Amino acid sequence: MDITDPALERYAMEHSAPEPPNLVELAAATRTFSPDMHVMMVGRLEGRFLRMLVAAVGARSVLEIGTFTGYSALSMAEALPPDGRIVTCEIDADHAAMARRAFDASPYAARIEIRLGPALDSLRTVDGPFDFVFIDADKVGYQAYYEAVLPKLAPRGLIAVDNVLQGGHVIETTTTNANVRAIQAFNDHVAADPRVECVMVPIRDGVTLIRRIG
Repeated sequence: MDITDPALERYAMEHSAPEPPNLVELAAATRTFSPDMHVMMVGRLEGRFLRMLVAAVGARSVLEIGTFTGYSALSMAEALPPDGRIVTCEIDADHAAMARRAFDASPYAARIEIRLGPALDSLRTVDGPFDFVFIDADKVGYQAYYEAVLPKLAPRGLIAVDNVLQGGHVIETTTTNANVRAIQAFNDHVAADPRVECVMVPIRDGVTLIRRIG
């Protein structure tokens, strides 16, 4: 099901800041590269949303779990200061290679480091603290990723977690879909976690924003 009326989503996109040319080109290349999986890319509206969040928290260090072809990392890199950095974790070598080419062709290549391999392995070796964390990878792993990154979050840092509405299927009580069930469990876990406060935003497929309290 559509989370937002498609016409309203188009209106919102048209009344948000435009994509720079390099992201327009990357989006087109991603649709060609992966016709069946290009929907994994965050796209213009969510990309501008991520850029705004990174700018709003004044982030200098960003951690991303799930690079895909690099659209979200490049969106966030726009908002970083010249000495800012992004560490982005990707398990698929082909996706990482395409992302690296996009990074190298952008003004932000020096700000972005790709860690190739299972994200939990990468997270054991990456140093925080991070001002902003974006989780958009395999859904079954979300809770483990969340627990791994929370200690690495800067005191005033923010975590954004994508696909928390699963096309609206999170409200189904009898689903047997493994991804939906994992997201349901993750959403319940975060909402009940006394260490944090969160708000779920119904943009695109749902983004939960999380910050530590206390």
